[in-house]
Amino acid sequence: MNPHDTSLHTATRLTHAGRKGKSHHGPVNPPLVRASTMLFPDCASLQDAYGTRSCYGRHATETTMALEQALCAAEGAAGCMLTSSGLSAITTTLLALLGPGDHLLMVDTAYDPTRQFCDGLLKQIGVSTTYYDPLIGAGIASLMRPETKVVFVESPGSLTFEVQDIPAIAAVAHAAGAVVVSDSTWATPIGWSSFDLGIDVSIHAATKYIVGHSDALMGAILTNEALHARVRATYKQLGMSVGGDDAALALRGLRTMAARLAVHRESAQIVARWLSEQPEVAEVLYPPMPGAAGHELWKRDFRSEYACGLMGAVFRADITQQQVAALIDRTQLFGIGFSWGGYESLILPTNPQSYRTINAEKWAAPMLRLHVGLEAVEDLLSDLDSGFAALRTQDEKNTLACAA
Repeated sequence: MNPHDTSLHTATRLTHAGRKGKSHHGPVNPPLVRASTMLFPDCASLQDAYGTRSCYGRHATETTMALEQALCAAEGAAGCMLTSSGLSAITTTLLALLGPGDHLLMVDTAYDPTRQFCDGLLKQIGVSTTYYDPLIGAGIASLMRPETKVVFVESPGSLTFEVQDIPAIAAVAHAAGAVVVSDSTWATPIGWSSFDLGIDVSIHAATKYIVGHSDALMGAILTNEALHARVRATYKQLGMSVGGDDAALALRGLRTMAARLAVHRESAQIVARWLSEQPEVAEVLYPPMPGAAGHELWKRDFRSEYACGLMGAVFRADITQQQVAALIDRTQLFGIGFSWGGYESLILPTNPQSYRTINAEKWAAPMLRLHVGLEAVEDLLSDLDSGFAALRTQDEKNTLACAA
């Protein structure tokens, strides 16, 4: 069986990719290899291996190569590189593709540490960055310059969940000789056909749904064939690597990702609809929900069966941050913490207005980000109901205080 065979269902490919075939006698899972030094029987063997991935543990072990092969099979990539975090996967890729005098078009809804890297180290080495409206589509042609080398997309966008017209953007970028890099963490490797949409490098914070259990940090860089050698050269020069233990945890998570996403998706749809019915909520930011902003583009480009559980909620302008904090503090099943993509539900107040260049005023109202985990959705709704009761009680207290 070839795990890259696209006639196989996604769940089947995830189960078998990166493993030896049926004739293999031994453990189901690839062995966990913890190794820095590789030993050779003689000088000739050492010389033959020099410079290859088998010469040193930093370059690869059996465990890390199994994970790379499995991720390539999942997303249809030509090559994969594993890094210590999602952010390091982004920074490594941008350093590989950009140099002094180059221009980067960065989506305004990018993950905030990505912006910090653009405004920090990239600027220091002579790379200029222009932030663009995520909904610009083919209009991005007006921002292209002769020195534009990379167009960076993130769809749905961080915190505000705008869905980008990736094929339109990619067509413009490729016509101008630029490449398209995507933060694909929300989509996961199975949530869309990234390379078919025109993406050249697809980046994941594997910390999220790939690992799936909130117990390992990792990034993954998935490339088409044309860019793989170029990105890997920079990857090697930066000394990037991951340990066997983390790779084994990610492999474990990858096997069940399709099954987990089915539960995340179903519960998230229910939670999103419930939130949209609350009078204090002005808008639910969850593109898989019919009627939500970006739904039609999302339906065109994404696989509906593998939608994830991350969403946002925008409150009415008259709701205060104090009320939102009361809601968050009252919940018991939604943990208050960063990251997402694990089995647990999470909730955070957000303020995207504070680091947006374009249309920042649109996000002035209080907002929440929720990750809907694998708990029973009935319990999650009850927990949120308790939180909204606290929000309303806080509103009554504020009203009485003003009257006094």
